[in-house]
Amino acid sequence: MPVEIHQTPNPNALKFAVGVDVGGPQTFVPGSDDLPAPADALLAIPGVASMFMTSDFVTLSKMPDASWDDIAETARGILAAHFSD
Repeated sequence: MPVEIHQTPNPNALKFAVGVDVGGPQTFVPGSDDLPAPADALLAIPGVASMFMTSDFVTLSKMPDASWDDIAETARGILAAHFSD
């Protein structure tokens, strides 16, 4: 299943449905020690403030001054590579 991006009520958060169980619930922030994949790669994207994962989706939160145009497709690619069959 391709990674689907969904809006949330929060303009600084996007939900990425990956179609498989991601575990969780877990929250990660930049600078945490020993980040698991894909949190390490997602939190390295400039402007990403945090990552939450549970059920079959990942929610990314961005810094208020960051643009989803600069984040969303990079994040989709990381998630697709990590959660593909």
